[in-house]
This record gives sequence, structure tokens and C-alpha cells, in this order.
Amino acid sequence: MRLHKVYHRFSLFHFPKQPLLLSSSPHFLSLKPPLRPRLQLVRTCSSSSPGVARTRAMRFRNVAPIGAAEADGGSNGAAHSSSDTADCEDSSIGNGYCLPPPEIKDIVDAPPLPTLSFSPHRDKILFLKRRSLPPLAELARPEEKLAGVRIDGKCNSRSRMSYYTGIGVHQIMDDGTLGPEKEIYGLPSGAKINFITWSNDGSHLAFAVRTDEEDGSSSMLRVWVADIETGKARPLFQATDIFLNAIFDNFVWVNNSTLLVCTIPLSRGDPPRKPLVPSGPKIQSNEQKEIIQSRTYQDLLKDEYDEDLFDYYATSQLVLVSLDGSVKPVGPPAIYTSLDPSPDENYIMISSMHRPYSFTVPCGRFPRKVDIWTADGKFLRELCDLPLAEDIPITHNSVRKGKRSINWRADKPSTIVWVETQDGGDAKIEVSPRDIVYMEPAEPLENEHPVVLHKLDLRYGGISWCDDSLALVYESWYKTRRIRTWIISPGSESANPRILFDRSSEDVYSDPGSPMLRRTPTGTYVIAKIKKEGEEGTYLLLNGSGATPQGNIPFLDLFDINTGNKERIWESDKEKYFETVVALMSDQDEGEIHLNQLKILTSKESKTENTQYYILSWPDKKACQITNFPHPYPQLSSLKKEMIRYERKDGVQLTATLYLPPDYDPARDGPLPCLMWSYPGEFKSKDAAGQVRGSPNEFAGIGSTSPLLWLARRFAILSGPTIPIIGEGNEEANDRYVEQLVASAEAAVEEVIRRGVAHPNKIAVGGHSYGAFMTANLLAHAPHLFCCGIARSGAYNRTLTPFGFQNEDRTLWEAVGTYVEMSPFISANKIKKPILLIHGEEDNNSGTLTMQSDRFFNALKGHGALCRLVVLPFESHGYAARESVMHVLWETDRWLQKYCVANSSDTSEDPNESASRGISDAESKAVVGAGGGVAENSDHEIDKVHITCRSSLW
Repeated sequence: MRLHKVYHRFSLFHFPKQPLLLSSSPHFLSLKPPLRPRLQLVRTCSSSSPGVARTRAMRFRNVAPIGAAEADGGSNGAAHSSSDTADCEDSSIGNGYCLPPPEIKDIVDAPPLPTLSFSPHRDKILFLKRRSLPPLAELARPEEKLAGVRIDGKCNSRSRMSYYTGIGVHQIMDDGTLGPEKEIYGLPSGAKINFITWSNDGSHLAFAVRTDEEDGSSSMLRVWVADIETGKARPLFQATDIFLNAIFDNFVWVNNSTLLVCTIPLSRGDPPRKPLVPSGPKIQSNEQKEIIQSRTYQDLLKDEYDEDLFDYYATSQLVLVSLDGSVKPVGPPAIYTSLDPSPDENYIMISSMHRPYSFTVPCGRFPRKVDIWTADGKFLRELCDLPLAEDIPITHNSVRKGKRSINWRADKPSTIVWVETQDGGDAKIEVSPRDIVYMEPAEPLENEHPVVLHKLDLRYGGISWCDDSLALVYESWYKTRRIRTWIISPGSESANPRILFDRSSEDVYSDPGSPMLRRTPTGTYVIAKIKKEGEEGTYLLLNGSGATPQGNIPFLDLFDINTGNKERIWESDKEKYFETVVALMSDQDEGEIHLNQLKILTSKESKTENTQYYILSWPDKKACQITNFPHPYPQLSSLKKEMIRYERKDGVQLTATLYLPPDYDPARDGPLPCLMWSYPGEFKSKDAAGQVRGSPNEFAGIGSTSPLLWLARRFAILSGPTIPIIGEGNEEANDRYVEQLVASAEAAVEEVIRRGVAHPNKIAVGGHSYGAFMTANLLAHAPHLFCCGIARSGAYNRTLTPFGFQNEDRTLWEAVGTYVEMSPFISANKIKKPILLIHGEEDNNSGTLTMQSDRFFNALKGHGALCRLVVLPFESHGYAARESVMHVLWETDRWLQKYCVANSSDTSEDPNESASRGISDAESKAVVGAGGGVAENSDHEIDKVHITCRSSLW
């Protein structure tokens, strides 16, 4: 209910009243894990398969929301563990874990950069020290898989949770530079820190600490606080038997001296024991003939024992605790999922879930109760009690019935806002209005009814608040890609709403940007109003990505909300650098911000220079650099990057990012082995699909399993070539999935061959998740393009996901042909090129069960394909443990060296196949001789990955 407050561009600033619960990476356990991946290999033909990990790290990868601040489990670094192994011999069946070549291993083992967090008053900055890749022993800790949640019973938290190892505080000096670091001290040795949260006045930090020592209690999370001025940290509770329950929400600052904490009930005993003899059969019934369609969820409750176990771990006792140590239990034990104090700190919105549970949907759809309490912990009233929501249709924009998106109004002391659907939650039903937004005070007067704030014909998408005269309401509709922004006056019943923007969400060129938000003294965020000297009017700051045919050029516009006039007051460097506006830094006071006193935080990077942060001040726009992070992999600092454009045979414009190794000379080195790594995306129009996304000047971020690691092995990397699947008008995109997929891949391959940077017989293709699905389909339907493929954590048989997948709304029974034709499992007999399958044994992503790779491998093996299956113990959809990551890199490098680098046309393909690619070997040599390669002046880039809320990519 509070996530919308976090996902803004300024997400590095903590929202002190809304800790965000994240689950990340592991803990520790000295178990005897099977320290070897499960391998299966079949060899029959001579061909090939590529590739490696995920696309480039996210922008602002060192700037994180701090509500539950944890480092990324897949960070660019690795702590050496006791299970390090020597380099493996190149054998068909590997034993144990292997290490990739040193040029790859050294990049992955580089120490990670810290995460940043600014204080509420912008006068201090935290450097949160991150750990490197965890050892596999941490992932091997036992976990309970309950209602879509994975729980570490030893910590009573989400399992695989990452952590920080230390906190450094820097003062931001008057000239914008940073003062010396002050380390938060007093923590136990080996402290693992989570959920770092600023108090509203910036004087204290609250966070969770565990140590994972041999005694059981040290693995439990305790709440600590630190005084920012002194740097001294101490436990919040004086009693040593009060532990944090971190399954859902965990603690929140109610005011500057008091926290509300979810604790493990003191009366809780041992976990319930699984009965040796079941009480009866497992029964599910639909005798009422309800239509209940669910995607392929994993880790669901299975029986009554699971229900009891879920209650045991998720139930909390709420406790109000002051910094002076006084403790007050409040309310009954329950499964509390959200704690949200009102802006005036007089009330707390408490969300909880309760029985009856479900065996078919995860806990997010369990019955949900929302109450209002007073700040001292007294129940005031019930807002709603929503029933079990098993019947939400799978169609995009379908939602739960009843009140949803319940939040405090950010610009008022204690006003509640929510939305209710008018179509029963079913997006297929045509009705007007579709959603209605309501508001009412926390304590309404007798006979006072909720106020209708706004009515919407599309699906509600949130509100940016300013004051009684201004708020922006967002609505959208996925099927048409329409997105609208309304201007409303919340304090005036007579003011008519008007549309500010009405556009296609796919049309990135028309994106006007988003209003910048300022922090209020109460700790909420509202639209910043700007005062321009000598002029009347209501001005906002619109912060945009600035997509253009030449790539993204981020901007900051001064926007007159009444006239629609814009003045560009800042723009990114177009030539060498890529700069973005991250957040306001001059929002400490109430009221309008004078333009000549404006301060913003920006980031700046180039193709070869790591991201650094600056404070930019008006009126002279002087920039002061506040970070000086070293280059994370100097051995690749001179890599070559170019955004390239080319055309699909149906006229759709495509883009990709081409990377070449440092010091590559096309005339001297000739065509290289090439790895193409991508991920398809759906579009409603050819024009939108052809638009350029991203910047040619962005820094080449390399994650722990990134395909860019193979630049160190002298590969050309074609990263994120556009694979648009377009369904214009009434046509569904997936009805021509294979045709458009192959056409996009053909265009990409022809382009790198035409440029002379890729050897025609040495082009590998790879991808993760939906990219793995893409890889298998390309090897089945376009074998002439690639010498081998690498498919990680994919789903290959769509009949196993019959109620929709990715962005497909139709069920298997509504589109049998589409499901069958898209499934590479059905075309396993057509795959003749080597394919490497990798999958985490504990994959919890919807649809990508590990069984998908098992069954696909068996289908390939049954047709004599050259294939290899690697199943990684304890790993989920992405790979976290150092042993696993290093082994994935070893497997990938071995595959590429064997079936790509060593590939030649006379052993791997028909002699006529290179001609079918559109260019002959002689022609490719001629291109090289003519000086083909990456030009110094880049021109275009592509959207790295197209991700939707309906499917988890990583």
C-alpha cells in the first residue's frame, strides 16, 4: 500500500515513515550442502551455444531506497568462501564447482561500491558498505516456502536476505564537498545490517542487526538505533529476548523518539510439528462453479500444517518503544503487513491479513484488514476487511474488488485516500467510470460520508499531491497503452478536472517528464512549486528522460501548469556524458522554492567513466562533485561502445548496443566471435517499437553474470538488440511471435556481419528468463543465424502455464495455436545447434519452474540434440552464491570457447548457410578490410529490458 511512495527517481532519499520490506540474499549455515551443480550432457551433433548473464546493471545501482536497505544479492563483487575450487578441467561431466578464467573472475571479485542515503535535511549522507557475493552455505540454510513467501526460520525473516556490513556518515559541507567519514560504532563483530531508516528529524538511524554466530539467538534480528552526531549505536530494547519479526513490515518511526515494531510474541513456543499421519486427504473444491484462473504461482500453501506454520512465523506482537527504552505492547498478535503513520503523527494505518487462506494464490490475495489506530496504539476504527481474492481475472488491468491503494494524503495532516473499482475488478467489462477515488478524514464526523475526489475511465495509477489547489491523478490502460494525467483541485468542489497529458505509454519521444517532489517537514513528499522572480504563475519542475532518435538526453523543464508553457532550465551533456537529475536538494523549508535558490542532485557518467554524483546550484548552475568512486573494472575501461540502428525486413526500425573489447582494431583483428544477449518486448505500434531508448553515453555497468564480461575474452557483445513483438489494432502480438522474433534476429545478425565485427559462423545467442525462451525459439526456427545458445532460467512449454504468461492475457484454451507454436518444447526436434540450459533448483518465479528445463532437456536428448543442463542447488530465479555465479560463468565460457570460438563453417553448418545470412565470408573480409567497426561517434541505444509487473525477469 506504500510502494508508490518509494519508486520515484529520488528513491535514494529515505521515506522515514514507510520502511520498505525487501527480500534479497542469504544468511549463514554450516550445513553439508551438495557443493556441486547437477549436470546433464548429451553430445551427438557438432554445433554450438552461447552466453552469459543478465543485462547491464540498473541505473542508480549505488543509490537505493533505504526503507529496508539491503545490498543487491547479485552485486559486482564476491567474498571468497571456503568452498572455492580450482579451475576445472574441460570435461563433459564436471564434478564440483568451477572457476571461470582469471580475466572474468577478477572483474566479478572486485569489491562492490557503497550504497548512498541522504538525510532528511540533506546535510548528511550515508555510505552503506556492501558485502560481496555470499557463499553457498548461506543459501543452503533451511527455508520454509509458505504462501508465496520464503522464510528463514532461524532469523524469522525473509530468506536469502542481503545486508550491509557497515555505515559511514559524511557531513555535506557548505561548498558541497563531503567532510571526513564518521563510522557508526558499537555494533557487534560481524554485524549484518538491514532495514536502515532515518528518523524524521535526521538525528537517529534505526536498523536491524544480526550476527549469525553459533548460538541460535544471535541469528534473530534485533532493532538497534544510532545517534548520528556521536556515531554511537546501541540496542533499542533493553531486554535481550525481544526480537524483530521481519516477514512483512517490521518497524516504523511514529515520531522522532518512538518506533512501532513488529516483534516475535514472547509467548510463542516451538514451531508446529508436521503430523506423521495426515488428518485426511487434501481436498479442493469448486462446487459453486466459480471461474478462478491463476498464473503458475509457486511456494503456495499445501495443507493445514502449512497454514499453521505460516501463522507461526508471520504473526507479530506490535510494540511501541521509545528511545529512552520504555516499551508498550499494543494490539493483539496478528499478521501485520503494513504500518503507516499519518503525516501529523497522530494516527497509524495498520494492515493485516487473516484466514481463510488459499492453496491456489499467494498471500497478497489473502483476506486483508485495514484499521486506523491512534499513535499511542489504541484501535480507532476499521477501514475495510477485504475477502479472499482468488478470482481476479488474469487480464491486464484486472484488480481486486473493494478498497485498494489506501494511503494518507501527503499534503494533509490525516486524510485517507483510496480507490474502488466499478467493474468488479474485471478489465474485460466495459463500464464508465471504471475507478472512483475517494477521501475522508481519519476520524470522520457522524453521518459524514467519503468525498468523491475523481472518477476515471481507465485504471487508477496513483496521485502526486501538492496542496488544495493542485494534485495530479494518473490513469492508464495496458491494452491500448494509453496513459493520462489529470489536474484536479482537491480543495475545490467547483473546479473541473482537466487533462494535462494524454499519450501512449509506448511513445517515449512524447514523454513530458514527471513532476519533481519536495520533502515536507512531516516527512512526506509533494509536488514542488517553483517561484520565478518577477513573474506570477504556478510553476513545476518536470524531470524527463528526454528520449530522442539520437538517444536519451535527460532534461529539467520549468513548466507553467496553467498555460502549459515550458522553459528548459537544464539538459544533459549530449556529446560525451550522460547526466540525470536524481532529486531536489533545496526542499528543506515549506512553501515555494525560489528558482535562483534551486539545488538538485545529479548523476554523471560516460561510456568509460563510472557514475559520480554532483550537487548543482542555481543561479550559476555550479556543479560540485560529492563522490569519487573508482572504476570498478579498470581492465575494461577503454572498451568501445556504440548504439547502432538497423531495419527489420518489414520496415521496423531496430536498435542495439554494440560493445567491442579494449584496443580492438577491425583491420588488424578481423571479425570476432560475437555474443547476442536480449529479451523480447511487446508493442502495439511499429513506430513505438522503433523508438530509441537509452543513451550512447551511459556507463557500461557489468553485473556478476553480465554478458559484457566476455569483452575480457575478446568477444563482440551485441547487448539488448530490439526484439519487438508487435500486435497492431485488434491483432495480438504473440500470434506472429516466431515470425517477428526471427525477423528481428536476422536483422541484428546481418548488421554485425555487415560491420565486419562478427564472424558469420561464430555468433552465439543467449538470454535469461523470457530471454531464455527467446534463445530456444531462435535455435529451433532460425538455426542458420547462430552457432550455439545459452538459455538461463527459462520456460519452454507454454502448456504448463495455461492461464497466461509474460504479457499474454489469453488462456491456453482461447489460443491453443499460439501457445503451441510459441513453445520451443514442441519444436525440440528442430534444434540442431548446441544449447546450454542453466536453471536454479529453487526457482520461485511464476512460470519458470525448474521442471521446465528438466523436461526441455529430456525432449532435446530424445531427439539427439547436443545439449547440457546445469541445475544450481539452492539458487532461485537469479543466481546469488559465489560458487554458483562462478560456475555459471565457467559453464558459459566453456560453451562459448568450444562451440563458438572453435566453430568453423565446414563442421557446424551447411556451406550454403553463410550465404543465407545475407553476406559471404569474402564479403565480410572485404568489410573488415574497408575499416568496418564501431565508430567513435555513437548514435543510438535501446531499452535494455522490457519488464512488466506481471512477470519477474530476474
